[in-house]
Amino acid sequence: MNVRTLCLSILHDGDATGYEIRRLSVEGECSYFVEASFGSIYPALARLESEGLVSSRLEQQDGKPTKKIYSITPAGRDAFVQELSAPMGEEVFRSPFLLFARFAHLLPRELVAARANDYLAVRQEKHRIVAEAMETPSLNACDAWVINYGRAIMGVAEEYLRTHMDDLIKLGRAEPNKDAAE
Repeated sequence: MNVRTLCLSILHDGDATGYEIRRLSVEGECSYFVEASFGSIYPALARLESEGLVSSRLEQQDGKPTKKIYSITPAGRDAFVQELSAPMGEEVFRSPFLLFARFAHLLPRELVAARANDYLAVRQEKHRIVAEAMETPSLNACDAWVINYGRAIMGVAEEYLRTHMDDLIKLGRAEPNKDAAE
């Protein structure tokens, strides 16, 4: 999925500003689909608007700058369905933690243990947040399927980390015994 399709997907569900699209793509429900920066969202919205796939309106705010709100057009809805119908790109998974784990042998075991435990705690919190999404009253069957898929993937990752964390920690460098050196 590209930023263009991401913008259309968010606008398909309702009007949004560029800021709201960014927020949803970083910390919201769309953060699992594609990463999008302001530097990619606003040019994509401008192209979509020039192609007639989205429209915009300005809304005055008290004591704040005017905000630009985008809406998907009927042509944009059609284009979105066409983009969803196209062959999917390959999934991309990036993990700073896996880079850390790959080089755990260079680091002290205490640091490896601390980072692994911190990572597990963050994963568990994200899993809890996704599980809470299942309680959303307006949840449709497709959203529920996606959330349950995400919960399953997260559960497998958590279980692997819990059951193999000691193996990772043992890969860390044993610090020399300071008492023996004295």
